[in-house]
Amino acid sequence: MPMTDRRHWNDPALPFVEARRACHSRACYKAHSHPTFSIGAVDSGVSHFSGAGPGSKRLTAGTLVLVPAQRVHACNPEPGGAWSYQMLHLDAEWLLRLRHERGIAVQGAGTAALVTRDAALYRQFCQLTALLFSEASVLEKEIALVDFIGDHDERAFAALPMAPAEDAAALNLEEGLQGLADERLAHLSLEDLARWAGLGRYALIRACRRATGMTPHAWLLNARINRARVLLRQGGDLAEVAYRLGFADQSHFQRVFKVHAGTTPGAYRAGR
Repeated sequence: MPMTDRRHWNDPALPFVEARRACHSRACYKAHSHPTFSIGAVDSGVSHFSGAGPGSKRLTAGTLVLVPAQRVHACNPEPGGAWSYQMLHLDAEWLLRLRHERGIAVQGAGTAALVTRDAALYRQFCQLTALLFSEASVLEKEIALVDFIGDHDERAFAALPMAPAEDAAALNLEEGLQGLADERLAHLSLEDLARWAGLGRYALIRACRRATGMTPHAWLLNARINRARVLLRQGGDLAEVAYRLGFADQSHFQRVFKVHAGTTPGAYRAGR
């Protein structure tokens, strides 16, 4: 059954897309990345978007930001403030195939995030997310999604500041992590990571910061949370997911998940 609570939507019949929305949220996120291409829209309030580059970008209502897969970023309300927003996460391989059908290049992993205040595009995005959260048929939803993505070439949007080009060793490491078993991912050491990347420990730390803006520990924690998202979408038991991914206990897992995903693991999984 599709997930249909007020905050999250995903449907096993459309495994390449997931939607999220938040109203008057004060939740703050740590810097993180997704294996998905993400589109966010600010509905009200003010948010500050930061990536692995210098400074931040102030986003106001009606702004859309497009974040390529693996681009480290954070988007948080102004201090003391609240904001409302919508998010769409698209499987990177699915998006790449769709763009190839249209003859349009897609922003690759690690490239700059993009921003636009096109009012018509914002309205179309809101209509799309409303349809995804509705009781419309799977076919209607897929048609609307493909139509929306196919109508727009994001290369026309303004690029946000970003870090220097990603380091090849860290990119290779990222690909390797995606294929690891859950238990192995949970217990990697700095020495393991360095050996895998073919670097010394200090060189790995520098490479990881150049590539992601994060330390190896923060980057690995982010990878574990992304794996947890997959397991929770499959209906995984919270305690079992926490154990498999090496968290001290379910409470620890919940705290870490919330600062990365803006919601609790239970709420994320709810409605399956």
